[in-house]
Amino acid sequence: MSKMLLIIVSAVLILHGLVHLMGMTVYLKLGTLEAFSYKTTLLNGRWDLGETGIAVFGALWAVAAGGFLIAAVALLAGWSWWQPVLVGVTLTSLALTALDWNIA
Repeated sequence: MSKMLLIIVSAVLILHGLVHLMGMTVYLKLGTLEAFSYKTTLLNGRWDLGETGIAVFGALWAVAAGGFLIAAVALLAGWSWWQPVLVGVTLTSLALTALDWNIA
């Protein structure tokens, strides 16, 4: 893979990770976003997690953000384990998105 392609892919991974910080910010009550309101329910209101449960959900958004950042750094550094990390964090991201489809 060319160096330029590595940089572009890493930048996309980093940006995607940063987007995950929006979920963390709202669900951990660290801030507010106009188009992203705080709630304690998932699955279109069918599953009420309560305050503690939604905080855990917000922490999982932070884990996903960190995972994408770690995968990007590992890719740039040429470490071979970036691929399994990326697969795992992508599956986590998909699960989080599926649970809160209306917002994500």
